[in-house]
Amino acid sequence: METKWLEDFVSLAETRSFSRSAQLRHVTQPAFSRRIQALEAWAGTDLVDRSSYPTRLTAAGKTLYDQALEMLQALHNTRTTLRAHGSSSQDMIEFAVPHTLAFTFFPAWVSGLRTQFGPFKSRLIALNVHDAVMRLVEGSCDLLITYHHAAQPLPLDAQRYDMVMLGQEVLAPYTKPDVRGKPLHVLPGRAGQPLPYLGYAPGAYLGEVTDMILKRSALPMHLDRVYETDMAESLKAMALQGHGIAFLPYSAVQKDLEQGRLVRAEPAGLPVLELTMDIRACRNMSSGKETSKSTAQALWTFLQTQSTVQTEAHIA
Repeated sequence: METKWLEDFVSLAETRSFSRSAQLRHVTQPAFSRRIQALEAWAGTDLVDRSSYPTRLTAAGKTLYDQALEMLQALHNTRTTLRAHGSSSQDMIEFAVPHTLAFTFFPAWVSGLRTQFGPFKSRLIALNVHDAVMRLVEGSCDLLITYHHAAQPLPLDAQRYDMVMLGQEVLAPYTKPDVRGKPLHVLPGRAGQPLPYLGYAPGAYLGEVTDMILKRSALPMHLDRVYETDMAESLKAMALQGHGIAFLPYSAVQKDLEQGRLVRAEPAGLPVLELTMDIRACRNMSSGKETSKSTAQALWTFLQTQSTVQTEAHIA
C-alpha cells in the first residue's frame, strides 16, 4: 500500500468527486480511479459507493477515512521531526522554482529580499513547472515560485494554498537577426514555406501559454516544429544559433536583445504576439501553523505586506 493512495482517498472523501480529486491530485481521472481501486484491493472491501452521486463512502470507507487522517498526520509529524535533526533545516527556506525563473528571476529577487527583509538561508530546487507544483503539494518545499495566468491557472486549490504576486513576465517570439539586424525568420511565414519553430515539449507550462498566444493570433501562423524541449534556456540556445523561432520569457532574453543577438520575430505592422504572465509565490496555508521554520513564516508575512503595499500604490 502506498501513502499516496491514502492521500487520494482522503481527497475523494472530502470532495466527493472523482474528477475534482483527480484535478487536485494532478493526475488523470482514469489514473486516480485505478489508485482508489488499488487501495480497495489492499483493504479487501469496497470503500466507495459508486451507485450514488455525489460520491459517498461505504461504512468501511468511513472507518478508513478516520484512520487515514491519523496515519497521514503521524507521518507528517514524523517527517517534521526527522528534518529537525538537520543542523540547517530550521532556518533553511526551500524554494521550488521552474528552470527559467531559477536562471533569470530568482537570483535578483533573492538579492532584493536580503536587502529589504534581511539575510536568510535558502535552498533552490529547480524543476519543470509541473514538478515544482508537486513539490509544494507533497510538502517538500516551503515556497513555490512560478508563473500564473488567469487563462492558464495553476491546479492549486485556493482554499488550501496562498498566493502572492511578485512581478510579471512577458512571453513573446524571438529569432536570430540577419546581417542587417532584421529577423532571420519572419512571422507569420507562408503556407508553402513554414518557418522553423522551436517549441516546448508537450505538457510544459510555457508551451501551453505559447499555444494560447498562437490561437489568439489574428493571422494564421505557418510553423514547422523542428525542435522541442521543456527548458526555455535550451530553446534560447537554439534560437541564438539561428535554428528557428522560439517563444521566450523577456527576462531570459533581455541581455541578448540589448546586445543584438536576438530580435522579435514579428515584422513592423504585424500585430504583437505576446502575453503577460504573473510571477507568484505560493505556499500551503497550513504550513504557517505546522512549520517550525519561523524564518519561512516571517518571510511569507513580509511578502504579503509588500504585495498589499504595491497593490494600494497601484490603485492610488
